[in-house]
Amino acid sequence: MEHKQSNGEDCDLFSGFCQNFKSFATDAIHVGQEPEQWKSMAVVPPISLSTTFKQQAPGKHAGFEYSRSGNPTRNCLEKAVAALDGAKHCLAVASGLAATVTITHMLKCGDGIVCMDDVYGGTNRYFQKIAVTMGLELALVDCTKPELLKAALKDNTKMVWIETPTNPTMKVVDIKACSKLVHDHNKDIVVVVDNTFMSAYFQRPLALGADICMYSATKYMNGHSDVVMGLISVNREDLNERLRFLQNALGGVPSPFDCFLCNRGLKTLHLRMEQHFKNAMAAAKFLEADPRVERVIYPGLPSHPQYDVVKRQSTGCPGMITFYIKGQLEHASTFLSNLKLFAIAESLGGYESLAEHPAIMTHASVPEKERAVLGISDTLIRLSVGLEDEEDIIQDLKQALDAAHPKK
Repeated sequence: MEHKQSNGEDCDLFSGFCQNFKSFATDAIHVGQEPEQWKSMAVVPPISLSTTFKQQAPGKHAGFEYSRSGNPTRNCLEKAVAALDGAKHCLAVASGLAATVTITHMLKCGDGIVCMDDVYGGTNRYFQKIAVTMGLELALVDCTKPELLKAALKDNTKMVWIETPTNPTMKVVDIKACSKLVHDHNKDIVVVVDNTFMSAYFQRPLALGADICMYSATKYMNGHSDVVMGLISVNREDLNERLRFLQNALGGVPSPFDCFLCNRGLKTLHLRMEQHFKNAMAAAKFLEADPRVERVIYPGLPSHPQYDVVKRQSTGCPGMITFYIKGQLEHASTFLSNLKLFAIAESLGGYESLAEHPAIMTHASVPEKERAVLGISDTLIRLSVGLEDEEDIIQDLKQALDAAHPKK
């Protein structure tokens, strides 16, 4: 099915990908935002800063008691995100890692976790240096290879953690195939998909068989580099009840102001993601054609190892590009230091273009031997392509490559 776009050029860009999700923009703008829920009839949900709420009598309240347990502004955001994920429920928490911690607290000592081997450095650090100290067993597996995932499943496996595309080497996992494999082994194993890179606009893990879809909303879902937040979406009532309890009991909730900002960011998510895709595809094609680049890894390129999987389960691709520059660490450093439009910074998914060196920055906490196995080398560079003019993005990459590899 072809992605429905009004512009002919954009149709070519989206050709072959899954059809876009019906009424996505309408839901992003309207679900959870109904003016009728406020006496003022405010079109934009107000920021409810009150930490506590008056009760009519002991135990009799209007739906809110204490802001950690529930907040009107947070409710608006959670309803909107649930709609975008095709989910019944969504929970907002203080960060992407707070989402990881909250989900993992559903497990108990002795339970096993199977995790994709290439994941965000903070996820790797939490599982390897914290979760295992609490008695949880961890197996890191390349889930792009079903036979390895199947072999890793044990009687005590309670959760499978998938990140796709992965950070930073952009591996793509077949969510539907992995979810079926895991649930055929044991229907009670919870399959979690970190959907941060794709956002709700390009991928719906729950529709592909996953039990939980989570995000670092700090990235594309908010999209403006001014909020740190996590999101968790589910369809199962039992998971929602358990996670709601943990959201309140652990206390890792976001502020009402951050919820307001993220809610506002969702209103342009569909527009932002399409432009990210357009700009990133142009940048990826430029880099792939440049002789000073060893290899480009971008899910939207036919050269990507899991290109067929990408087109089968996604409606498009984000602004994330990973590439290997020819040379050594000095060439990568020179390239990064000479970027003018791209800022050298961690994080991703904002309107501005960012570049970073995973081995030194975001994935420095991953053991060196594991980085070597994963391909996180000294010449690996990760780009988060923003919303600037396409020509300016490519010109900046060109002049930085010129600096790293001067023409003789």
